[in-house]
Amino acid sequence: MIGYAFMGAAHSHAWRTAPRFFDLPLAPRMTALAGRDPERVAAAASKLGWESSETDWRRLIERDDIDLIDICVPGNLHAEIAIAALEAGKHVLCEKPLANSVEEAEQMTAVAEAAKSAGALAMCGFSYRRTPALSLAKRLVESGALGPIRHVRAQYLQDWLTDENAPLTWRLDKSKSGSGSLGDIGAHIIDAAQWVAGSPITGVSAILETFVKERPVGGDFVGLGGVGGADGPKGPVTVDDAALFTARFAGTPENPGGAVGVFEATRFALGRKNAMRLELNGTKGSLAFDFEDMNSLWFYDAEDGPNAGFRRIQATEPEHPYTGNWWPVGHGLGYEHAFTHQVVDLVGAIAKGEQPTPSFADALRVQKVLAAVETSAADDSRWTAI
Repeated sequence: MIGYAFMGAAHSHAWRTAPRFFDLPLAPRMTALAGRDPERVAAAASKLGWESSETDWRRLIERDDIDLIDICVPGNLHAEIAIAALEAGKHVLCEKPLANSVEEAEQMTAVAEAAKSAGALAMCGFSYRRTPALSLAKRLVESGALGPIRHVRAQYLQDWLTDENAPLTWRLDKSKSGSGSLGDIGAHIIDAAQWVAGSPITGVSAILETFVKERPVGGDFVGLGGVGGADGPKGPVTVDDAALFTARFAGTPENPGGAVGVFEATRFALGRKNAMRLELNGTKGSLAFDFEDMNSLWFYDAEDGPNAGFRRIQATEPEHPYTGNWWPVGHGLGYEHAFTHQVVDLVGAIAKGEQPTPSFADALRVQKVLAAVETSAADDSRWTAI
């Protein structure tokens, strides 16, 4: 694995945990962790459960005892690492968004397609797909329970940047992150909406806004943000703080015009800690999901007649996706479990020699939506085709 901060810790937990709760066809071995600082990466390797550490990610790719590279670093490094790993015959798990541009994502996808014929498989880490309640939503849509989809509403609301003195981190530097709320959390709801609805977005009209133009360069870094020095030097924020857009989805035989969608992603919604929300309205019913109540899925069935109303499905039954390998009914899962399920699905696909999902091609579709949102916002919200 390359990188050991927030995502590195989440992925490490998943690699440790997956074989202890699921019967995997292959046994993951946490061989080596890479980071630039020798002392810090060695300490992280010891804490997170890795056998060894490296200070150059290229050494991981050169090592014969490593079969898979897990990429948990900022987006500006994704393309170089993933391409090198795949060309060396390694499997790749790459965090989202896939890259910082469509051009990079296209290169990565082309290399992944070529590598697949040689047995090296690649997957992008849109982990929310593995939340049991959201996976159940996908299952219900595929069963026809909602009928043709008319509306899609997607939000990802956080508040960790509302303090104007929160320090300037790499997530606020476009050269490293690619974008702000749009790519960091907006990418998740774009992927989830297309995946659950079973239809790609074909066009958008967008607004991007940066509320705080400068932030302290230093300070106390805690979690994703922290507290900066109000009187110290400041640097420019070069990404969006909020992204809002309307969208149209591809038509289907049942709904040739396609569903319409409304998307919002911000890290300035005071009181919202991790409100990743998705609602779909069809001709026969509706579904609603909010990650802040992640074990629940709300379902409305119009066929219930005058007594119809949203009913809460507690997605903890053994029949629900993934949950049968965990706790007794009703005991609930947490944020980290989606990453464990990601490992389970990836290892299973590798063992079968099958393409894991979401593929790099799936992630490229998300990247194209991100690019179209930026293009539209820069041109007075002009409708922009994907």
